[in-house]
Amino acid sequence: MGVIIDKNGVWRNEERLQRLRCSVKNYDWGRFGTNTEVFRLYKANSGLNSSLVDPNKPYAELWMGTHESGSSFVVKKDNFLVNGNVNHGFTVVNAKCSGFEGETLKNWIEKNPHVLGNKVLEKWGCDLPFLFKVLSVAKPLSIQAHPCKELAKKLHLKYPTVYKDENHKPEMALAVTKFEILCGFVGMEALQKTLVSVPEISQLVGTAVVDRVAKISPEDKEEDVKAALKQLFTQIMSASDLLIAEVLSMLISRLRRKDKMKIGANKNLKRFYDCSVEVNTLIMHDFDGVGLFCGFQLTPEEKLVLRLEEQYPGDVGVFAAFLMNFITLNPGEALCLGANELHAYVSGECIECMATSDNVVRAGLTPKQRDVQTLCEMLTYKQGCPEILRGFNVEGTDGSTKRYRPPFEEFEVDHCHLSEGRTILFPSMAGPSLFLVTQGMGTLRVGFSAEKIKAGDVLFAPAHSKLSISSDTRLEIYRAGVNSKFL
Repeated sequence: MGVIIDKNGVWRNEERLQRLRCSVKNYDWGRFGTNTEVFRLYKANSGLNSSLVDPNKPYAELWMGTHESGSSFVVKKDNFLVNGNVNHGFTVVNAKCSGFEGETLKNWIEKNPHVLGNKVLEKWGCDLPFLFKVLSVAKPLSIQAHPCKELAKKLHLKYPTVYKDENHKPEMALAVTKFEILCGFVGMEALQKTLVSVPEISQLVGTAVVDRVAKISPEDKEEDVKAALKQLFTQIMSASDLLIAEVLSMLISRLRRKDKMKIGANKNLKRFYDCSVEVNTLIMHDFDGVGLFCGFQLTPEEKLVLRLEEQYPGDVGVFAAFLMNFITLNPGEALCLGANELHAYVSGECIECMATSDNVVRAGLTPKQRDVQTLCEMLTYKQGCPEILRGFNVEGTDGSTKRYRPPFEEFEVDHCHLSEGRTILFPSMAGPSLFLVTQGMGTLRVGFSAEKIKAGDVLFAPAHSKLSISSDTRLEIYRAGVNSKFL
């Protein structure tokens, strides 16, 4: 490995892989314990003595990138020697390098902007356009959405301490474990059934609001449908604390009774649910045949509501769960969330990538500041289940790497699995990359730079890096980079 000097005598140490120390967030919704992904990876990445990494804190997010709310730092390099060869117009000389100890990745990029590649530099300036994270979620983050660029600029100008940048924040969650998400609004037919089976919503917002949604038909215009949904959601989220507490108490009591209720039936009875009646009652009918011993079964959404109320007692966000799609991602599945789309991560661990921003507008399931009016005004009010991404094989990696490409220019994510003793050549990218090692040991090579890697290591690779990855054990790596369709 070595320092490269061009014909003008300028050091080009930036051509090397840069090892990073990354920031951790101990939000109260994070997971406790030493076997969580964020704790495990942060402990390995930090280089700190075990006694200095407190397992009794919640470990919520590991941040990798340039955002000032959670900067990554370039690690001081060890001394190294090189062999004096000439290669592609650069002379490699015997030299020592003290590195960049204590310098943020953003500052380092500003000094070496060409590491981003021309297209990235021209479009986004001297910064990474993406932010890379690991999340360990024990309880919901909040009912939230991220503003589009136009709204982000207005919010930042008006409330700079709350909305800390002017950027939008489309994002993608890639499940590491089973990962539960509330996202977007359910379809109209499902919503209309919910309003019948959950009469407490009518008590919260009034029958006129519920009736307006109930009367929506497939022939209605899209703007009329969205207006009705917006009114319903806004009325729920804007209800008084006293009314929310009263109606939520009734809802939770009913669901707990339903969960415990058991009905004996003799051999001449058979039961079925009549979903068209107002309170989702159990109707018994006489039939010849085998009788059943049965009770009400809570739906997944009702079970979730009970969980949410235990975690956030008296919170209006519990009602929002009835209106939203409740999705469980399996490991290796991903979901994209655009600007102004309602969502809440519920439970599990994931890799997350997004545009470089920390703007969040919240309205429920959180002790943090809420902005109900802004959230209700900004939402897209799109309905229906979101698309689940399962990735596609990256050409030239022998089936070892899947790419998850969202419909956003700023980022994409690759997931690489290597069994012991394998080597692959990774495609050269015209933009920068961040590599996160989550399992195993091996070597990452680019040009004159070769880094031994292990779980917890995070490395920055400049644009146009020709990489090879070799595994000493079973090796698992995630890469975040600019969407290759843009490049």
